[in-house]
Amino acid sequence: MITAQDVVIALSNSGNTEELLEVLPAIKRRGAPIVALTGKLDSTLARQADFVLNASVDKEACPLNLAPTASTTAALALGDALAVVVLKARGFSEEDFALSHPGGSLGRKLLTRVQDVMRTGERIPSVPANASLVDAILEITRKGLGMTAIVGEDQTLKGVFTDGDLRRLIEKGQDIRALSVQQTMTFKPKTIGADRLAVEAVHLMETCRISQVIVTDDNQRVIGALNFHDLFEAKVV
Repeated sequence: MITAQDVVIALSNSGNTEELLEVLPAIKRRGAPIVALTGKLDSTLARQADFVLNASVDKEACPLNLAPTASTTAALALGDALAVVVLKARGFSEEDFALSHPGGSLGRKLLTRVQDVMRTGERIPSVPANASLVDAILEITRKGLGMTAIVGEDQTLKGVFTDGDLRRLIEKGQDIRALSVQQTMTFKPKTIGADRLAVEAVHLMETCRISQVIVTDDNQRVIGALNFHDLFEAKVV
């Protein structure tokens, strides 16, 4: 499996591990360079390697100075340092890391987009611009998103009405049965595009102190909706 295009990193504190020394000639015949990570610079491994990394320690943490303890920690630290240097040399980015770890927290934040978590189709709360406020309240209740979009005939966004808006109307003692949604909606609400990262939606909600957001296309047509709970379920938050 080893070819001349590979690099072999050989780890042995003593540098004289028998099973490792047995394969070194075969590796060298393949033309693969050998990097020795060892605690003994005068060992067989160090002499046969093309490059040597010094992982020596004064003594083991073991009270008998026998069990590999401090030496294993030194090898681990040196290996991590080598990995970081290679990462920087190759220009390895957060996006590259996310592609290799899509299930991890960083992967979700860098790969999950709004379109992956937004509600679409019949799950989008919306009422026409000529709807009554009661109709808007019923739509909020049906869809369970805490708000509804107000749309024109071509599904362009005209505004939003939220459960927070409803509470404020009740506090003012207004007769909600006599109001239209256009009289009470928020004009020019915050929106986000479907291709934006989900973490950008989180930032928008936190910055603007809102818990829901409408997703629109380039023509301001409503194509989706989501709230903070959707992002929490997607483990983006």
